[in-house]
Amino acid sequence: MEVNKKLVETVLTITNLTKKFGRLTAVNNLSLEVKRGQVFGMLGPNGSGKTTTLGMLMSVINPTSGTYSWFGEPPTNQIRKKIGAVLEHPIFYPYLSGQKNLELNAMIKECPPENIPNVLALVELTDRKDDKYKTYSLGMKQRLAIASALLNNPTVLILDEPTNGLDPMGIAEIRELIKKIAANGKTIILASHLLDEVQKVCSHFAILRKGNLIHCGPVEEVNSGSETIEVRADAEGLKELLQNFGGASSIARENGVFQVTLRENFHGRDLNRFLFENGVVADHLVTKKKSLEKMFLEILAETNS
Repeated sequence: MEVNKKLVETVLTITNLTKKFGRLTAVNNLSLEVKRGQVFGMLGPNGSGKTTTLGMLMSVINPTSGTYSWFGEPPTNQIRKKIGAVLEHPIFYPYLSGQKNLELNAMIKECPPENIPNVLALVELTDRKDDKYKTYSLGMKQRLAIASALLNNPTVLILDEPTNGLDPMGIAEIRELIKKIAANGKTIILASHLLDEVQKVCSHFAILRKGNLIHCGPVEEVNSGSETIEVRADAEGLKELLQNFGGASSIARENGVFQVTLRENFHGRDLNRFLFENGVVADHLVTKKKSLEKMFLEILAETNS
């Protein structure tokens, strides 16, 4: 019974997946799992193997070696019907409306045309459904592509660089759309190099570098490390006082502000209480959370050392 439950919960299993193009190894011995309901981000600089991995998962690219399974089963045409994908730039007819383009896609995918109003509403294009595709902004074109991927009501949605080339408003719209789709219970796998965006929408992430998996885990880990507190106060001997705080692991001064790195299980409120008990009221006390970008750069630095 436990085995069956695990198979249901595990949407994707990748085992030692490798892809070589001649002497170039684009993906090297990749193994990871994606669970139902996760928004899983695949991160890495250009050339890290993200797009190649997604191509193999969609059977667009043949692996050199290794295996992957969807829902505990080998990939088949029937299984792939549970997966919607937006890989690179989808092809739509510029002189047809968004509605007509979706009708053609529904016919090709053998999806019920009754799904079209639902996906148009989800991506907020109902008001523009009768306008020609060529009049759409880049953000609207991307949303129409996501609508097309959702026509068959897939269990999993795969997105390759979904915000690539978009302006800040377009990026925000796609971010909110991804959150909305995830809230409806779909599992989402996306590749991106925009670390801040991944931190805002993903529940889990993996970092790839030159085809190698170098980190995998929940996004919440990013904020679970030691805290650094910025402290400023109009008080003599502040540095010496901070050095007497038992929760400090290191203290540095930058631009007139003390940077106090705390030991495990100590927080900003503990430092604030300590200062107050010693007669010091801080006029600036800010907890700095580690960003995904900082963690990403730290991990890459570790692998290079």
